[in-house]
Amino acid sequence: MRRFYGTVFGEPWHRGRRQAPAHFAQLTSIVAEQNPGAEKQLDALRRGAGTVLTGQQVSLFGGPLFTPFKAATALARARQASAEGDEHVGIFWLASEDHDFAEVQSVTFPARRELRTLKYESEPVAAVPVGGLVLDESINALLDQAGELIGYSDALEALNEAYKPGRTLAQAFGDFYRKVFAAQGLLVFDAAAADVHKLGAPVLQAAIEGADELHAALVERGRELTAAGYHEQVAVAPNSSLLFLMDRKSGARVALKRIAASAAEPGGLWQAGRDKFSTADLLALLMVEPQRISPSALLRPVFQDYLFGTSLTIGGPAEIAYFAQTAVLFEKILGKVTPAHPRFTATIVEPDIGELLRRHELTLERIVQETPDSLAQLLAARAMPVEGKQKLAAAGNALDAELTDLQRWMESLDAGLGRSGATAASKMRYQMNRLRRLTANFVLQKEESLKRHAQAIATAVFPDGHLQERVHGAAWYFARHGFELTDLLVENAAKECPGHAVLWV
Repeated sequence: MRRFYGTVFGEPWHRGRRQAPAHFAQLTSIVAEQNPGAEKQLDALRRGAGTVLTGQQVSLFGGPLFTPFKAATALARARQASAEGDEHVGIFWLASEDHDFAEVQSVTFPARRELRTLKYESEPVAAVPVGGLVLDESINALLDQAGELIGYSDALEALNEAYKPGRTLAQAFGDFYRKVFAAQGLLVFDAAAADVHKLGAPVLQAAIEGADELHAALVERGRELTAAGYHEQVAVAPNSSLLFLMDRKSGARVALKRIAASAAEPGGLWQAGRDKFSTADLLALLMVEPQRISPSALLRPVFQDYLFGTSLTIGGPAEIAYFAQTAVLFEKILGKVTPAHPRFTATIVEPDIGELLRRHELTLERIVQETPDSLAQLLAARAMPVEGKQKLAAAGNALDAELTDLQRWMESLDAGLGRSGATAASKMRYQMNRLRRLTANFVLQKEESLKRHAQAIATAVFPDGHLQERVHGAAWYFARHGFELTDLLVENAAKECPGHAVLWV
């Protein structure tokens, strides 16, 4: 792993004394404007504190549960370094320049035994950065629906304050998480403004001037990953670049593509939609309108590190995968590779679901192996009278033992006879299992509550066959358990085992 990441998980990541970027005072002023009231963390930045950075696309009503898991991990690592005498703060980067509206327009909440999805339908007319999307009056109806699902709470109040008509999606998302993690000292940062792009212009300039060299390095890294048995998380197309251009008229975010050098254009050209640019054109544009040039997913970590001098980046599984590609960009543009740690990952078990798990003697490991129907079957089988379980077990064990002895004898006579015997024995075992299912179905039909229990457990713990953190909206949990839930998240995120945790609340 060191070959692709520079360091490996578990090794020291903070550097003690560090040299702050030359622009750090200006950057801290921008952070202060976006985070009024966070004086303790801002003072730490002014003293030269290091930063642990994570981020996520801005989305409806706070997005999925893994979003606060990222923030909690950044805060936990920052506290770890500070406790060791190396002051750090946690930064949450709003990925407001992304343009995939479909990924951010909905949120899903568990509602008893079903999932309810709320969807913001006012889609932008062009592929504009979603952070700049201005919420219209239809958001009020969605807030009402959210209130019916999650109930009155501080979290609902925070949603109502943040997601108002006339505000942008980035403003709403950022304000919600500033309030959620206010007690934890999380700094939330939106980099879409022109003054931020101006500070980060050297990285964007390097991506323009060294486009072909950087592309070749990414292609080679892709080969290395494939040869080592991994994959390219982000596909690198032949004419792709690391940059997007914001269209002046429509505001759309259009991928900048490279046109190979020719006799007429020895420096090659750039194309965004129908428009073509020389390298000199793009550099001139960067100088006067830096906000119109945006880094891609692969370049963004380098852009972030240049701005903040990041000590550590926290990412989800896909991000950690593509950091193996981004490392070559770090080396060529910044001359160093920022360490990356996986975010905290967990399933939250609420009291009513915890009671069902204890009653039916279920573990998370078993639940994720089942569908709601097969889980109901399992509960029915366990609810069967002891006498029935004993009779089925005795018959099954006896049949299996007799068939095993018979198969061995048939195989000793003739291999073909043994294969035929194995086929017939398999059918007999199938019928034995069918007897078990028939009995379990009878119990299940008799005990409708078991179906309800199975559906409730599956919806809460492993909804639609996916990890809870990727489906459930985070606001649901803050509504039910208060913003104090962040204490539990940060506490558990501090544990350096990267395995999946189960949090009983």
